[in-house]
Amino acid sequence: MYDRLRTWVLQVMRVPHEPAPPFGAPGSIRVFRAGKNLYRLRLARWGVTQLLALAGIIFWVTVFVQVEMEVRERHEAKQARINPKESRNFEEYLEKVGATDPAASAAPESKAKVKHRARINGWAGFKLMLVQTALWLPPWAFPVLWALKIAGIVAYLAQLPFTYLLVRFDYELRWYMVTDRSLRIRYGVWKVNESTMSFANLQQVEVQQGPLQRLLGLADLHVQSAGGGGDHDPRHGQTEDSLHTGIFHSVDNATEIRDLILERLRHFRQAGLGDPDDHHDHPAAATPESPADTLAAARELLEEARALRATVS
Repeated sequence: MYDRLRTWVLQVMRVPHEPAPPFGAPGSIRVFRAGKNLYRLRLARWGVTQLLALAGIIFWVTVFVQVEMEVRERHEAKQARINPKESRNFEEYLEKVGATDPAASAAPESKAKVKHRARINGWAGFKLMLVQTALWLPPWAFPVLWALKIAGIVAYLAQLPFTYLLVRFDYELRWYMVTDRSLRIRYGVWKVNESTMSFANLQQVEVQQGPLQRLLGLADLHVQSAGGGGDHDPRHGQTEDSLHTGIFHSVDNATEIRDLILERLRHFRQAGLGDPDDHHDHPAAATPESPADTLAAARELLEEARALRATVS
């Protein structure tokens, strides 16, 4: 069921399932994925967010029901017709509507001359404000508010599978490919980001691990190419790829990937293969000369040097 839904959603969003391998020998390609704890972490964040949103919905529905019941009771008891102007002060009005703390408003006889202010209970005062606001609303306001509240609940329930799929797709659509000559990184759902880096331009390979990543057994592998020193510094807290920096984000084998890249980079430089783009522009230079060809060229140069020496003599 999930596989069919996943295929359908990716087709609708026009997201390719798997990137093409980068330049290099077909047998040398290695594919790496983000660690499973990254998915668990983001799923936990998603769950906490949804629980907080649900708690907010329950709170405001409860408040709305209580305010509506209070307004109806006041209308039935004709308490809503109390005019604040008929009271001598605001404290007397609060006592009439029952929003004060009687113990706080009662003053001892010895302190009768001391001016005492009635204290508004926090929850009662908040509910009083909502009730008094609701008393000014027309009769059709509560059905409209109920319709909006129901629409909000429906929208909350409808977004649950959609946001869950986004969290899962963000984890599953992270691809890290390494060949003997280049590497390719692709990530993203709404905005697909894909970058390819040649070993000919690679300068630095660095593993970074924060406290939370260390707890989860994850790490980031930063790969920097030539010209990237000014526009991106991983130590400044940037986590997204720049034009000259690729990030293997939250992998559980960052050390293994680093050693693999460094080993292949060493072989690449020892072989003197150069930039892959140069091989596409000059097919004849794609295949290095064999030792026999080199020896034959050396002998030819030696014979020419001997012939030149004999001529000079």
